[in-house]
Amino acid sequence: MDREQQIIKHTRLWLESIIVKCGFCPFAKPVLEQNSIHYNVISTVKTEQILEALLRECLLLDVSTHVETSLIILDKAYQKFDDYLHFVDISELLLKDQGYEGVYQLASFHPDYCFEGATMHDPANYTNRSVYPMLHLLRESSVTNAVAHHGELERIPERNIQYARRKGLAQMQSMLAACKKVDEKGS
Repeated sequence: MDREQQIIKHTRLWLESIIVKCGFCPFAKPVLEQNSIHYNVISTVKTEQILEALLRECLLLDVSTHVETSLIILDKAYQKFDDYLHFVDISELLLKDQGYEGVYQLASFHPDYCFEGATMHDPANYTNRSVYPMLHLLRESSVTNAVAHHGELERIPERNIQYARRKGLAQMQSMLAACKKVDEKGS
C-alpha cells in the first residue's frame, strides 16, 4: 500500500470510527456509505500549490454531481495548529475571492485542534481532531438542505462536546490513535 492509500485508509477509518460512530456529524454516514467523498492527499508544503489544489477541488465539485464533498488531506503541511489556522483563513479568503462564497463551505480538522478558550487537554477538541490536517469542502446547498431537514441542528455542537467529555480524554486519544494503527493488510 502506498503512502497516499494509507492516508486515505486512516482518514476513512477516522470518519467511520469517530465522526460517524460518535455521531459528531449526522450527515457523514450517508456520504460515506455512498462513496461520494473525494479524498485528495496533498504532499507538498507549498501554500500556493495547496491553494491550487483547493481550487481544483472546487472545480471538481462544480462538474461532478456524484461527488458530494471533498477532503483535502495535508500529509506534510501545516502540522502546527496555529500555522494551520492562518492557512484556513487564507483558504476562506481565496474561496470568497474566486466567487465560491455561498457555493462551498470550508470546515477544518487538525490533529491538534483546540477550540478558542479551551485547554489542549479538553476532550471536546476531539470533535474536530483528525488523523491529519485537512480541509473539508462542503456544498453549501447540501448544508442548507441538511439544516432544513434535521431538527435542532444548533444543538449538535453542544451534544458533541458533552459526548466527548463523557468519553474522557484518554478514550478520545485512544480512538484517534487507533485510526493510524490500522493493519495495512485490510483490517
